[in-house]
Order: sequence, then C-alpha cells, then structure tokens
Amino acid sequence: MKYEILFTRGYTRRAQRFIRRHPELRQQYRKTLQLLELKPFHPSLRLRKLRGSLEELHSVSINLSYRVTIEFLVSDRKIIPVDVGSHESVY
Repeated sequence: MKYEILFTRGYTRRAQRFIRRHPELRQQYRKTLQLLELKPFHPSLRLRKLRGSLEELHSVSINLSYRVTIEFLVSDRKIIPVDVGSHESVY
C-alpha cells in the first residue's frame, strides 16, 4: 500500500529554491520522493529517526550530501516533507 506525501506551502517554496540552486539534482530529488511514496523503508533512502531538537522528524537521503527531513506518520500512512538541503542546513 502506498504512502501519501502531503506538501505544505512552506516546503514547496524551500524545494523550489533547492532545485533552482541545484538543477543537476532535480531527477534524483524526484526519484527520492517517488520511492518514499512507494517504499519509505527502502535501504537506498537511508531513512532514519533524528535526535535532539529534531526528534519528531526523520530524514531520507537524496544522495550522500543532500537530505529531506520529513514528518513520518506510519499509522496514517502519511509523509509530510519539512525541509530539503545539505546535511548541515537541514539539521
């Protein structure tokens, strides 16, 4: 069963800025979201629960340098992207 990704207006703006700065990552970013929707626990996403002030969130990898932080609601099968960017900028 598929998960539903719910995009907020704020996240959409951040994602658009991210893609404008990194147009070479557009395809990888799109594939990450598609896989996240179909199989969020797939090993290539490197899904992990965050700690500290971000303990309510998880992150998935676009590649080794860039991540998407998400609110992951397993029981409702919903995923809400929160931020996208480099490791340093999203944590």
